[in-house]
Amino acid sequence: MATDLTSLLEGGVIIPSFEATSRKQAIHALAEALAEKVGLSPRLIEDAVMERERLGSTGVGEGVAIPHARLDGIETPIGGYMRLVHGVDFEAIDERPCDLVFMLLAPKTAGADHLRALAQVSRAYRQSAVRDALREATTEEQVRAIVCRKSADTPA
Repeated sequence: MATDLTSLLEGGVIIPSFEATSRKQAIHALAEALAEKVGLSPRLIEDAVMERERLGSTGVGEGVAIPHARLDGIETPIGGYMRLVHGVDFEAIDERPCDLVFMLLAPKTAGADHLRALAQVSRAYRQSAVRDALREATTEEQVRAIVCRKSADTPA
């Protein structure tokens, strides 16, 4: 079942459970968490992601949102995963609230790498078994076991 997001989550963040009441609040929390990892201002990240959100929803359906942005100061694509206790409106194409959020940040110059990373995340979340397992996961280790090959390949 594991679809490998190791490269995106290795230096990124996993928040297995978070209470948010809005898309902006979820994006703010992920921006703050990722800012520490990439050494950028949380405000800079949040503004870039919200600017992208204004262009069109990143709610891809089935309760999944993939907010993303390209920024100067980032060396390689990095991700942040969050499961929301209660889904929030990301204006998804199927109009469902989103409870599985994966924020993707990429270098400003990484057009192809950014698209590959988005496709990688999308492939993982397209699988209903992955979505179901993520909704049951309550720890960072459980999330990693679901979406990171390195964790999945390590004997228990």
